[in-house]
Amino acid sequence: MPSIITHAAVPLALWCAADRGRIPPRLLAAGVVAAMLPDADVLAFALHVPYADAFGHRGASHSLLFAGVLAVLAALLAFFGSRRPWSAPLCQPRLAPTGEANARSGRGRPWSAGLCQPRLASTVQAATFVFVCAASHPLLDALTSGGLGVALAWPWSEHRFFAPWRPIRVSPFAPQFFSARGVATLLSELRWVWLPLAGAVVAWKLIQPAPAAPRDPS
Repeated sequence: MPSIITHAAVPLALWCAADRGRIPPRLLAAGVVAAMLPDADVLAFALHVPYADAFGHRGASHSLLFAGVLAVLAALLAFFGSRRPWSAPLCQPRLAPTGEANARSGRGRPWSAGLCQPRLASTVQAATFVFVCAASHPLLDALTSGGLGVALAWPWSEHRFFAPWRPIRVSPFAPQFFSARGVATLLSELRWVWLPLAGAVVAWKLIQPAPAAPRDPS
């Protein structure tokens, strides 16, 4: 696996690339957690679960299904959560521009349905962002030079997948992380993960059109 710190690179890059305020802080935090959470399966070693088992390291928690479950949870929190945790504006009752007369006569729809769209958009955004962050974890793991592959297709298949090209050095576990091997891993991650993502963010910002200047009312 890449180090746990490097798995946070994807949500951070998406946050930097997005327009200011597009990804609220709580959603960013949820994305970082989702990107790191699959490695909670290292507890399997303490429980003597074999590495190659479906619930061993890089097993079920590294599947696209697991990423989908996290995305559904994010969507539910965004839609039903108290205090609007993803900064999603709630639907507010308001008369439509031409609805006052119709409301009095009982005709038409007195409330504007378009007011619910921001909440729906925020829910979809939360689910999509969390899914991408969680799915980035096994995809990065598949690019590493050692260990077993990732069970992307679990539970339909327990096959462990590796990418055809694996440039990232596999990270040692905690006891060896602060060793020469750990330093080599961090340099490898800097070269193959952090720098390419930073370059992609800068390039994305450069190709974005400049915001339109406000017109002079006079």
